[in-house]
Amino acid sequence: MKLKYTILYVENVAETLAFYERAFGLTRGMLHPSGDYGELATGETTLSFSSRSLMRSLGKDPAAPDPARPTFEIAFETTDVDAAYARAVEAGATASQPPRREEWGQVTSYVKDPDGYLVEICSPVPAQP
Repeated sequence: MKLKYTILYVENVAETLAFYERAFGLTRGMLHPSGDYGELATGETTLSFSSRSLMRSLGKDPAAPDPARPTFEIAFETTDVDAAYARAVEAGATASQPPRREEWGQVTSYVKDPDGYLVEICSPVPAQP
C-alpha cells in the first residue's frame, strides 16, 4: 500500500491551486471542469483540494481549519528556506514563523495559506552521527 493523495477542503479550488503554484512553485496536475476538485503534482503522491461545497453535497460537513489551533501541517523541503519563505509570503501566505535554525540543525519556517492551513517550509534534516 502507498499514500496516494491528501485532500484539503477549501472554499475555491482554482484559487487555491494558483496560490500553491505561485507560493511554492508546484505544478498543477489537474482541475476538474466543475472546479470542485484539483491536484498538484508533488512526486509519487498528489496534494489535492476539494471544495467544501462538494463535500457538503456528498453528505459530509467539513470544518475550516483553525489557524490558531492547527491539527496538522503540510511540509515542503528546500535547500533555501529563506528564499522559499519570502516567495510564499509575497504570494499571499500569512507569515507565522520566520526561518530559524533548530537545535537538531534543520532550518524551519511556517506560513498559513489563504484557507488557514499551516505550511512548514524546511531544510533537509542533517544526518545524525
